[in-house]
Amino acid sequence: MYFPTSAARQLSSVPALPNVPLDSVLALEPSPRKSLFCALTQRAITVWRLRPSVPLAYLARSETSLVEHGDNVAVTWSPDGTRIVIQTTFSYLVLVTVDHLPEAAVYRPPDIPTGVQRNFLAGPGEGLPLQALSLAFEGVIRAEGQVLSVSPRKDHLAFSTSSPPAIQRIPWPSYDDADDENDLSRRSLLGYDTWVLNDHELPWLVDSDVTITKILHSTSGVETWITSDGRAYFVRLRESSETDDPASDQDDEELGNGGAKNEGREDRGFSLDSSSQNEHHWQGTCIHNFEIPRWVQKSRLIESNGSNTGGPVYEESRRAVEVAVNARFSLVAVGTYSGSIEFTAFPSPEGPTPKPQIIDVPNPNNHPRGQVCAMEWSSDGYVLAVGWECGWATLSVGGRCLASGFGVDDRVDSGRFQDAFMHGVKDLFWAPGNFELVVLARSSPNKRDDQIFILPFAKSATTCQHTPDNTRYAFLQMDDRALVYRGADQPDMSIINPESDVWQHIKIPQQYLASNWPIRYSAISSDGRLVAVAGRRGLIHYSSTSGRWKLFSNMAQEAGVRRERRPAVVPSCSHCSGRSVKVIPGQFTIRLYSRDSELNNQNVLHREMISSPVIILSLVDNSLLVYTADNMLSHYLIIPTTDSIKLHLCGSITFSGIIAVPSAVRVLSWMIPNVQKHLGDPVDDLAVATVLMMVGGQLVLLRPRKCGSQEVKYDMQIFADRIEFCWIHLRGIGTLENSLWGYDGKGIRVWLNALAIESSSSPNETPRSVKESVNIPLDFYPLSVLMDKGIIIGAEHESVTRTNLPFVMFRHATSSHLFLHHVLRHYLEAGQVRDAVQFATSYQHLVFFAHGLEILLHTVADSEVATDGENGTPNTATKALPSVVEFLDHFDVALDVVVGCARKTEVTRWKRLFDVVGDPKGLFELCLNSGRLKTAASYLLVLHNLEQREENNKDAIRLLQSAVDARDWQLSHEILRFLHSIDDSGTALRQALVHTNVFERPEQDSVSESKA
Repeated sequence: MYFPTSAARQLSSVPALPNVPLDSVLALEPSPRKSLFCALTQRAITVWRLRPSVPLAYLARSETSLVEHGDNVAVTWSPDGTRIVIQTTFSYLVLVTVDHLPEAAVYRPPDIPTGVQRNFLAGPGEGLPLQALSLAFEGVIRAEGQVLSVSPRKDHLAFSTSSPPAIQRIPWPSYDDADDENDLSRRSLLGYDTWVLNDHELPWLVDSDVTITKILHSTSGVETWITSDGRAYFVRLRESSETDDPASDQDDEELGNGGAKNEGREDRGFSLDSSSQNEHHWQGTCIHNFEIPRWVQKSRLIESNGSNTGGPVYEESRRAVEVAVNARFSLVAVGTYSGSIEFTAFPSPEGPTPKPQIIDVPNPNNHPRGQVCAMEWSSDGYVLAVGWECGWATLSVGGRCLASGFGVDDRVDSGRFQDAFMHGVKDLFWAPGNFELVVLARSSPNKRDDQIFILPFAKSATTCQHTPDNTRYAFLQMDDRALVYRGADQPDMSIINPESDVWQHIKIPQQYLASNWPIRYSAISSDGRLVAVAGRRGLIHYSSTSGRWKLFSNMAQEAGVRRERRPAVVPSCSHCSGRSVKVIPGQFTIRLYSRDSELNNQNVLHREMISSPVIILSLVDNSLLVYTADNMLSHYLIIPTTDSIKLHLCGSITFSGIIAVPSAVRVLSWMIPNVQKHLGDPVDDLAVATVLMMVGGQLVLLRPRKCGSQEVKYDMQIFADRIEFCWIHLRGIGTLENSLWGYDGKGIRVWLNALAIESSSSPNETPRSVKESVNIPLDFYPLSVLMDKGIIIGAEHESVTRTNLPFVMFRHATSSHLFLHHVLRHYLEAGQVRDAVQFATSYQHLVFFAHGLEILLHTVADSEVATDGENGTPNTATKALPSVVEFLDHFDVALDVVVGCARKTEVTRWKRLFDVVGDPKGLFELCLNSGRLKTAASYLLVLHNLEQREENNKDAIRLLQSAVDARDWQLSHEILRFLHSIDDSGTALRQALVHTNVFERPEQDSVSESKA
């Protein structure tokens, strides 16, 4: 899904300015749009632009300010990006204004000839002019009590304190214009609120004797608190009208006077007014809880009574130190004091408390990890980046570790090694487009400047656009190119060969990337020949036949293509590519462009106006499914005409009451019954189709049901939860037609013929998960399923360090896995031999077909040994082994499969295997009579190990005679070597030579050849 590539870029954390001290960077903080980020040191702040990666502004605090207000500790941006709030060691909040200066020049170009300047091409995201910034101190806020955490909001500034333990908020400073033009504007704080942490104001706290150490407010609107006892809470502020009670107003005013104060750069007056219009109260629920040992509770009770035992200090290993909220998948990631990562689903008001999933992060060298220092989900919600005190990792939403680094090889020269992030990360965040991870490494005394790194990533195109065609191929998107797996077009052996490089690198035109970085959406056609990508504006498409890209010839038209919500690119039509764009406010359109003509507004084949933003476009055969933000699914039929193409609206249906949040839908497809496919009118497909959706991490099927009034209603059937990707095969091979494949972070779950799976009998019954037909565990990350090859293609991360290089190199290696034996075992364990034969017949032409059957027999034979420990009865595999043998008899490779499996199995298990398969002596005779000499030689080894060979080695002599008659000299050599190995005296070898006349045979052959 996400794989680090190439090597990390390193940024100099010290700006190129005179007399700038070399201080360690304490924290990184991206702006709300992540086009900028600031680096904080103890005495200064630097604002960087991400692309190109250059500093735009630098602001250092004076020595007087450092002495009076303390050193810098933490930094945050306001939601609108116009302010930066710096937290200091003395509990002051320093406000810094950020002003954009469009006319000012940030850097002066070098004095070189104009012709030479034109030779410098802009890289991705570097085509837009640099915009100058101005940083200025606005003021300082002094809070009552020790400030622990700060969280700026749109209209106010929220922060928590330890003495008193409370949560407070203050409106942003505002400028009030006086009536007299000569009066200077004066700033004021228009009211504030304070909530003390106790059982009265916050009764939902598990332990009220705590402080709020961290306030996290995500862009999705979810607010999270981490308390000093290590618990985490979801909270929200509720507002309700209160009665006009003067005493109540007085209480609010008295409560507000103990809150916070503001100090400006000059001696100005500020009024502190408490807002008495509404009563605000917090609601919360605990999302990360744990049981404290009783001896700790008892010791705390003794200390509260005034006596100090001086016993050991208890540190809870599950104490939360970082929390990252994934609203797209309704998931919470909790980083603990011990360094473990826990995934927990959002709590439900009605259901039980979700159980956390502890994520396994590989650490092959068993290096120390330390506690979690930073965590952040990517904007698409698919991957979590984690930084520890001694390393880093990226985790998928299903809990699979995609990449990790905890130190390097001991042979690497530590003095020359530059990638300090491999030894520990203090802070991190994802860059726009999620193609880069910006990390802040832990500083070392010798290298304080080597802290900021940018690690590039390649990601699956399905993370941004999960269309059916994107899942047919292993399709990766990088910062400046697309990678398409072409192994499906290669011979069978090239697919399973890990050394074969079958990835096609398609470079994206530089002139498009320079002004439209980052690439947000990518799509590939069903035949894999066409690729379309879209960045900030416009779109471009590529044809592998011509090897050329087509771009908008008019830059103004390209800039006018502005996407809203989640647009889509569909290059899979017969001769068109589709696009969802915004035309005027409140109106959206789907455009169809011919892939053979230039991209411009004059060559638009069809325009379809819609009233709501498009969430998903999905192309299934000649039907275009459009799901919009108003929870409406529309079915369009693609109708080719003589010289153009058009969309015909067949019908629409709303999912109100079924899908609560339309923006959470990530996948859209459907399955049509066979009767409707062959005999029905395509216009009526929507009324009978079973709709497949992925809502967050849930794989959902919506089955149509007609009521008495012929109105179509849908019954929801949840197949699984926490699914990362899914593949649907409407025209699978054999029994795989209408099969559903989903990956949950551990393996692929397959539902065979999902249309035939019955839904719940009662429409009022709560939807339950449907157990999969086949579960395929994987040790790599899958990217696509090659249905005609019987192979799952994926990738895994690799990192390489060399003693002669001062950095780490990253790459992704292609991996493959056969799925034939998994599906066959499902049929055979169910006694469905006929279905298994029908399924396998479609794959018997493959070179590795016999290898797949051998894996099947070996797996079942191994599981045969497992028995029930209580009653000693074999498990279900006992019934499967006879079915497997019966199944193998339908194919010519059965004898090779059996002996190949036997030679890879322990000798102690052969007895049970051949009790079911048959006497190996009989199988040897069968091979010898049918001319399968090499297979017979393998059975000869089995007979030798089972001590069933004939006296005087008659079987070996007969096989040698047949090999000599067939003039298979290599096999003859192997048999002679076998006879020599079983009899050191050489008697067996001499007898074989005498009986077969091997030494006379060449002379006889030469005489016969001369007579001829």
